[in-house]
Amino acid sequence: MAIAKNLVIVESPAKAKMISKFLGHDYVVEASMGHVRDLPKSIMGVDTEKNFTPKYIVSTDKKKVILSLKSKIGASTIIWMATDEDREGEAISWHLKEALGLKKEPKRIVFHEITKPAIIEAVENPREIDMKLVDAQQARRILDRLVGYELSPLLWRKIRYGLSAGRVQSVAVRLIVEREREIQAFKPEEYWKICALCEHKNGEFESFLIEEKVGDEKTAKKIVADLEKEDFTVQKIEKKEHHRTPPPPFTTSTLQQEAARKLHMSVKRTMFVAQELYEGGHGEHGLITYMRTDSVKISELALKQAQEVIEADYGKKYVLSEARRYKNKKGAQEAHEAVRPVNLSIRPDDLKDKIGRDHFRLYKLIWERTIASQMPTCISDRTAIDVSAGKYLLRANGQVMRFDGFMKVYIEGLDEGDEQDSEKILPDVAEGDGLDVEKIEPTQHFTKPPARYTEASLVKKLESLGIGRPSTYAPTIGTIVQRGYIVKNPEKQLVPEDIGNVVVDLLVEHFPNIVDYQFTAEMEDDLDKIAEGEKEWVPILKAFYGPFHALIEAKNKSIKKEDIAQETDEICEKCGAKMVIKFGRFGKFLSCSKYPTCKNAKPLGKNAAEQKEIETAEKKFHDKKCTKCGAQMEVKVGRYGPFLACSAYPKCKNIQKIVNMIGVKCPECGGQVVEKRTKRGKTFYGCNKYPKCKFASWDKLSKEPCPKCGWVMAEKKSGNVCLKCGM
Repeated sequence: MAIAKNLVIVESPAKAKMISKFLGHDYVVEASMGHVRDLPKSIMGVDTEKNFTPKYIVSTDKKKVILSLKSKIGASTIIWMATDEDREGEAISWHLKEALGLKKEPKRIVFHEITKPAIIEAVENPREIDMKLVDAQQARRILDRLVGYELSPLLWRKIRYGLSAGRVQSVAVRLIVEREREIQAFKPEEYWKICALCEHKNGEFESFLIEEKVGDEKTAKKIVADLEKEDFTVQKIEKKEHHRTPPPPFTTSTLQQEAARKLHMSVKRTMFVAQELYEGGHGEHGLITYMRTDSVKISELALKQAQEVIEADYGKKYVLSEARRYKNKKGAQEAHEAVRPVNLSIRPDDLKDKIGRDHFRLYKLIWERTIASQMPTCISDRTAIDVSAGKYLLRANGQVMRFDGFMKVYIEGLDEGDEQDSEKILPDVAEGDGLDVEKIEPTQHFTKPPARYTEASLVKKLESLGIGRPSTYAPTIGTIVQRGYIVKNPEKQLVPEDIGNVVVDLLVEHFPNIVDYQFTAEMEDDLDKIAEGEKEWVPILKAFYGPFHALIEAKNKSIKKEDIAQETDEICEKCGAKMVIKFGRFGKFLSCSKYPTCKNAKPLGKNAAEQKEIETAEKKFHDKKCTKCGAQMEVKVGRYGPFLACSAYPKCKNIQKIVNMIGVKCPECGGQVVEKRTKRGKTFYGCNKYPKCKFASWDKLSKEPCPKCGWVMAEKKSGNVCLKCGM
């Protein structure tokens, strides 16, 4: 294989393909396919006795990559490390240097965007590998390994095999568990709003009773009766000019949040699509700047281009006299840029038919946010009209938009529970004006508990606490879902499972530091200080590991598995002892408290329902024969529920699905809707002609079609609701 004069190493083939366009024939661009070395999976791989020396290995699937790269390196080859510009990218460059056995220091180049000017500038200004960033990444990796490899086995022994714990993931689960308990403990309080529809010669408006707590219907009706006897007069008018500035350009975190709110994309999907937009996808360059950043800075070139695009598309009145520059929060990398389009003159519509749907939607979101950040403030008149009625005071709030400014392009999304600006337009009235009242109406309300976390609001909370980093949020959420600690309900809210509650309770009681918000944030701050060269990584690990390891050893002896089991009032029918709730591979089950003397156990909750399903299937298919060998078919249970398997296994490996038809035709293709299960065992309903037809519903479907449009109806607690027209 030919020796390269210049060998440029990046992480991905897409990035390699794009960069190779900008460099001459003297440059060979190759992909490492991500990390080439890591700690081994089978052992801890950290020598805690020798300054936490890591024992890195080249993974089996990367040995060919290393051999291929080595074959292109000669005595005079210049090596260019062009991995991503964050800590992870810096660490990949260092690992490549070590795995390739390079004696000569490679040239390290970084860039915020994959465009020809950015790549040429990077090649003209190389630097050495920044070992401060490498040390920060190593410290995080080793710290997470120490926690995982020492704490997880304790969870296996005391609760259930297969569980895991981690610095950030355990804190994330705690947040979700505590929020759910707030919701469960919440006691709604009744209150009544009293609205008067006031009429004025210039128009009508609604005013609401203020400074009066109305807690029941009787009080509400008395106030309404009092108000009906009173004259209504405009007592006071207060007008304030309100200026609303646009939000800054996207960081990784705010991009994840807004994509979840507006596009309903998971954090994982957002990062995947953003990566592809960064690496290429339109003509001769990537579409957006590097997507892992906590900076809100925009280059001077991009600021100038934004002004030109705004004037061309929206007119001079939307152009700022001077570019708006946002200030980074403490700790943000000043050299980095916000997530923005590399070329703002490429409008979203220019790409609509050239890139995928999700790529288009995410690019549009990034483009609009960037453009809006350089547009004028929105100006509105906020008006409050106080209305007197005897001893009572009512108020009407509204606003009139005077200049839409940046809101012509972009309005930031809201999380559940966020305040929405009132946009009611109020008529022109004067103090002392009399008002006619068309009707006075009391309405019953109840206070609401705090909203469950969504991916967006969880990321927002973690960031506000200083826990984790934007690049870690996607894998963190993925891990806690995969481990079964939490589930996403149909509304995309994060809900803890029983095992999540049990693990959090154990960690809070016995390992408070691991799930302490401030402790975890301070550890994150220490990692930042390592990256900035203000602290050394080994002393930080020593300070953490000594007390942590001692606590693990003590708790391994003091925590008893039976102490974690939840006692019930149910009596064991075999020995008369009390039954307790334990956790097994398939979730909760009842076990005799005298175990192992008495080994009586029974399914519980979802498992009990599953057991009933198995028994029903066994009755239904008791005489079913194998279509391949004629042997008796048996009902087995797998990750997707019960299925039929040949009793002659392993000689005959015939299996069949058990399809539960619900007697509803698929509204899209005319097939049959059947009951199915997700990987986590959650029931849903989908077409039996999948993947040709992808109709699916979380709700059980009614056999009666919608009387209005003929589509299928979902069975809700409040009654049947059409999935198409909402009737």
